[in-house]
Amino acid sequence: MPFSDTTRAAKDVQLAIQRTTSSEQRLIMALEMSLFVRDLNRAGIRSDHPEWSNAQVERELLRLAFLPEPLPANLR
Repeated sequence: MPFSDTTRAAKDVQLAIQRTTSSEQRLIMALEMSLFVRDLNRAGIRSDHPEWSNAQVERELLRLAFLPEPLPANLR
């Protein structure tokens, strides 16, 4: 059985809300969560590399999203 940190009562509330949420609302929530996670990652990169320019931070954000390894030195 998979581990969950959510109680059965909380899951029931989540399901009830999801059933009454329109497709458009669910899409908007997913987009907002995606943007939030991107902002968190960006803040983490800035914290780890305060000397980096905005362009370097954005490149690292893309690398984290799409590439398993750091960019080669000639692409930084």
